[in-house]
Amino acid sequence: MTAIMSLNQDTSVTSPETNFSKGQSWGALRKAWKGYRIAKVQNDNSKMTEYATKIRKIQGELGVQVSIFPNLGIS
Repeated sequence: MTAIMSLNQDTSVTSPETNFSKGQSWGALRKAWKGYRIAKVQNDNSKMTEYATKIRKIQGELGVQVSIFPNLGIS
């Protein structure tokens, strides 16, 4: 029953400049956070900055609260 209900939900994108569904954006956000955590364990500041930038961009497109990264100077 939940599969049918999920088909009826609005899958439009909140930001008109993207061609991705909300589901695709949430998946990309999840992967970006995973990449950030891996880069943090590896102490790779350039990768952490790259992923932090992607995370903030996707969060903005989804209309959710945008994260800050004070250890990277990104606010």
